[in-house]
Amino acid sequence: MALNVYLSGEIHTDWREEIMAGAAGLDVTFTAPVTDHAASDDCGVAILGAEPNKVWHDHKGAKVNAIRTRKAIADADVVVVRFGEMYRQWNAAFDAGYAAALGKSLIVLHGADHAHALKEVDAAALAVAEEPRQVVEILRYVLTGALPG
Repeated sequence: MALNVYLSGEIHTDWREEIMAGAAGLDVTFTAPVTDHAASDDCGVAILGAEPNKVWHDHKGAKVNAIRTRKAIADADVVVVRFGEMYRQWNAAFDAGYAAALGKSLIVLHGADHAHALKEVDAAALAVAEEPRQVVEILRYVLTGALPG
């Protein structure tokens, strides 16, 4: 069995790299959004033309990014959504809801301090992890049946 895993959410830490490194040797293909913040914010105007109003600047970028996001979530077997400590990630919550609506296996990743705020998102998930290594162990178990340790 092979898994296609989409890594959504927070872009300010190396959690994606931790998961990909930990899953080395497993039959997993990872996809992710564009994590270069400036490129993600400016893709719409860079490709489709400048916008004098920041709202429309952001609107163009969000729509261009959604092409990638929708395709990646649709193709994923598992969607991992990380909620970081510093910022409100409304886009991550949207991705989690979209994945749940499509019936995707959803793993949510966040610290205990977000448990109350994300209770509805967590309720839609098949697993709620606090550390990237736990996501790796879930993937390992799903693919091999092996427990940690």
